Amino acid sequence: MKQLFLALFVLLALKSAAADVDTVKTYSPSMKKEIKAVVITPSNYKEKSKFPVVYLLHGYSGNYANWVNSVPAIKTLADQHQLIIVCPDGNYNSWYLDSPEQANSKYETYVAKELVKWIDGNYKTIADKKARAITGLSMGGHGALYLAFRHQDVFSVAGSMSGGVDIRPFPNNWDMAKLLGTYAAKPTQWDNASVINLTNLLTPNSLALIVQCGTEDFFYKVNVALHEKLTYQNIPHTFIANPGAHNWKYWADAIHYQLVFIKANLKE
Repeated sequence: MKQLFLALFVLLALKSAAADVDTVKTYSPSMKKEIKAVVITPSNYKEKSKFPVVYLLHGYSGNYANWVNSVPAIKTLADQHQLIIVCPDGNYNSWYLDSPEQANSKYETYVAKELVKWIDGNYKTIADKKARAITGLSMGGHGALYLAFRHQDVFSVAGSMSGGVDIRPFPNNWDMAKLLGTYAAKPTQWDNASVINLTNLLTPNSLALIVQCGTEDFFYKVNVALHEKLTYQNIPHTFIANPGAHNWKYWADAIHYQLVFIKANLKE
């Protein structure tokens, strides 16, 4: 009987312990505006001195609240892995770039510099790249690898779920021409914005990398191409190709793999 009561007590304690979800207003000096983000802190946040941080990016047409609303399990995962999870706002269609065509769209600067600085200044983080990771879905998968490749002084682990890792096959999609000009007129800007063209920035083990995509996804071929290029260039990485499409069912499952990989490769 005592064991039964103990088991019930533990179960109730686990249910009562839950990660906290804050919606915060951050400020971007480069764009001179406030930008919202969701910050998930583990239930023992007040008890522990510092935590590693994962930046989790949404996809095209999404916003800062997408992940926590569509995959509530990330609150449990923050607890399980003892991580602060930050979900920035990517302004619907920024592709997490500093746009050469729109002077007021500087989401590379915002996420990789301004937001990281703000989070480190306002939360109990381990303010070092060795304890900082970034991943995301679709547009955010592109964004996570794009930012990590270009800012290896900021992130040590990067992932992608269904990422648009080569945008050039899709010249008329997702408002990208507004950010980069048309592919026909300005192909170099598209080349420079495609993750698959940035692998020259990597050296073996400069980043811990996990790339994941469903075999029924319209981005599957470009993800396979990225995997093959990384393999050819002897860049260690984990590549997961499993059944699935470009949807929340796939991403709700994929985030478990991503966070296990991330936690194993962060250094606290």
